Amino acid sequence: MTYLPFTDNALVIRGEFSDDTSWNSIKSAITAPVGEFRAYVDSVDNAELEGVLPETIPSLIRPGAYLSFVFIVDRKTFTHPDHPIIVVDLIDEPGRTFRVIPSEMWSVENNLSLANLDFADFVESVDDEGIYRGF
Repeated sequence: MTYLPFTDNALVIRGEFSDDTSWNSIKSAITAPVGEFRAYVDSVDNAELEGVLPETIPSLIRPGAYLSFVFIVDRKTFTHPDHPIIVVDLIDEPGRTFRVIPSEMWSVENNLSLANLDFADFVESVDDEGIYRGF
């Protein structure tokens, strides 16, 4: 069984393997500083996770590990012009999702990691496409 790695940072799971160039570009956009802020993430680049769905994430968490959310880069992330990444809630309502554009991942990651904001705060701030683009 494939388990997600232990890390102190949020995880960005690669779920689409059709284009390495796009993957590298999206990873760069995710980690690019925005002013004095940046997303603290580790990428999971494992072909066994191709097509991973939000509802399968809990089964990929090692016993004893704690994750309150993860990010998934899927086919829509690759094909949508804004590259929205799935954010998966693993605590309040496991499996609940919204999407975030790469330039706002720092806000989601920082605030969820520090519990400054709840998952619901972001869910309530998405646009008509279900994408968080900032407050």
